[in-house]
Amino acid sequence: MPPRKKPSSMNKKKADRKLKRAIKQGIVEAPEKKRTSHKKRPRVGPTGHTIGPDGSVVPPIRGLGLQSAFTKLSPQFLEESKHIASNIALTRPLPPSSAIYAKADPGSFAPTTLTCISRPKWNFNMTKTEVEKNEEGVFKKWLAQNDQTILAWQEELDAKRKAALEEDESPQTMPASPTYFERNIEVWRQLWRVTEISEILLILIDSRCPDLHFPPSLASYLKNRKIILVLTKVDITGAERTEAWKAHIHAQYPTIPIVEVESYIPKDQSAVHQGRGRFQASIPENFRVKLIDTIKKVHAELLEPPAEVKSRPERLKNWIPPVKPEVNWDALVEAKGDKVGLAVGGPSVPRSGHDLDEGTTQNESGSYERRVPEILTVGLIGQPNVGKSSLLNALFGVPKVTASKTPGKTKHFQTLFWTQDVRLVDCPGLVFPNFVPMELQVLAGTLPISRVSAISACIHYASQRLPLERIYQLRHPSLDEGPKEDKRTWRGGQPRPVTVTQEKPVVWTAMDILTVYATTKGWVTAKAGRPDIHRAGNAMLRSLAEGRVSWGFWPPGTESEHCGADGAGVWISDREFVDSDTESEQEPEDEESGTGADSDSDATDGEESESESEEEEESNEEDEGGQNVGIGRFGALAIDLGEESEASEE
Repeated sequence: MPPRKKPSSMNKKKADRKLKRAIKQGIVEAPEKKRTSHKKRPRVGPTGHTIGPDGSVVPPIRGLGLQSAFTKLSPQFLEESKHIASNIALTRPLPPSSAIYAKADPGSFAPTTLTCISRPKWNFNMTKTEVEKNEEGVFKKWLAQNDQTILAWQEELDAKRKAALEEDESPQTMPASPTYFERNIEVWRQLWRVTEISEILLILIDSRCPDLHFPPSLASYLKNRKIILVLTKVDITGAERTEAWKAHIHAQYPTIPIVEVESYIPKDQSAVHQGRGRFQASIPENFRVKLIDTIKKVHAELLEPPAEVKSRPERLKNWIPPVKPEVNWDALVEAKGDKVGLAVGGPSVPRSGHDLDEGTTQNESGSYERRVPEILTVGLIGQPNVGKSSLLNALFGVPKVTASKTPGKTKHFQTLFWTQDVRLVDCPGLVFPNFVPMELQVLAGTLPISRVSAISACIHYASQRLPLERIYQLRHPSLDEGPKEDKRTWRGGQPRPVTVTQEKPVVWTAMDILTVYATTKGWVTAKAGRPDIHRAGNAMLRSLAEGRVSWGFWPPGTESEHCGADGAGVWISDREFVDSDTESEQEPEDEESGTGADSDSDATDGEESESESEEEEESNEEDEGGQNVGIGRFGALAIDLGEESEASEE
């Protein structure tokens, strides 16, 4: 007979639901579970693997092994950032200097203090278990060292901020936020493999803020490799900003070639209604030719023997080029459609003894020697949501890999043959260590917004660089407050005094922007009926990260007069903006990052967001005016009672 169900009240269920949500968001510590047995609990390694009793590594559940891992923000930071976002007035109009990218203050740390971890040395005589244990040991030390550096950096910035506040030298500012970087070794292993098998690496960087996507840690990690910097999303920033950034990057790295690309073109009007989105993956012919010519030049450099080899004829005689000497470059220009981009290889394909590694073969004596590669391998590396998968689909002209606006969609590296001579390897996106604030990473789209907790801090950061109230056409509540009616009774013959109203300057805060936008959309919390600021913040951040709101920084050193004095900041105001949560230029959002404020959104940033479940928010229908009025799953039963019915909740 099954055990009897324990009775529980509705208040108890609601309290349990709030506790689970708080534990998931890291607000409170999870209660210790009662041990039912005296068996020894398994040990979990730094990568999430379970270490068995015999020392063997038990892999995690399939599908979660390559899930990106990041640190969580403290409740103190969330509470302080919410207070500042609610009380600190935003500077309006924005100064021209707000459009210029300013590098974060590294404090007393050198920019190269944060590093990318390299794969430890290994050989073919080592077993898989030995290699993995060695990698996990090195990774654990590297992770602890970077965490200690970031914590010290954050504490140093906070100390400077508090000292300036005590001396009244500067207005109150946001507390120093931590910087995020990839903490899952399984994702780093994908990068190691891609860099090992690739002869040429394409480093994709977002043209809206290139310095963020090519940090010193990545530049130092790839210092001995042949790389090409590819500026993506240049259709958003425009030619003038792109050329300015190319000149700035070339001044820093004069030997690295730079090329810009576009990965989407507008659809025909007849095709817009047949598929999703207004754009299709395709690269214009001039960008394709320029990219291929750049790869061709780098390939020619690899065929040239090094200077130390040229100086010694005996070494030059036995020198083997690291790449395939002959490549049909004309075929790359014409390679489009379903006949190219075939995915081959993988663990299921058997390997012979002569194919132990991409550039290694085993001779009769049992030793290993290098050989000339049979194909040219080009790897694509970059941070999440920078456009690696979109570039692959654009080169082939048809969808070959999954591309999404959600960062981290690609989990495993994918190998596609461009032609018989060239193959492309798409690496999953990694957030590389760098001294940048968390808010900038969110604005650039490198972090999944559904997992961002400090919504108010991110909107405050964006409002200091974009006039969000102008972009979303918001009206400040103070403008709707008319003169108060004088209801006092006056004796006959005495004139009634005239009410004189003085126009007060409109003062915006980040919380005002969130509240007005939520009210305009009709987004309210399920219980309290207050404006759902978290859902509004999620929608704003997604439109900024996805490029629906066109924006782009100017490189450091740009003259302020060149940035314009219209108070637009980094906003490119001459581009069309469609304020629609369902608008999609690429592929639709996956379920993890819907437009609603789901359970991964920060409920500590304000306790007003108490949506019962994700299904209730996703089931909200749009009214005839295009606004989601949040009437819930029982909207079909609603009775129109005029203004009171329109303001009612589910």
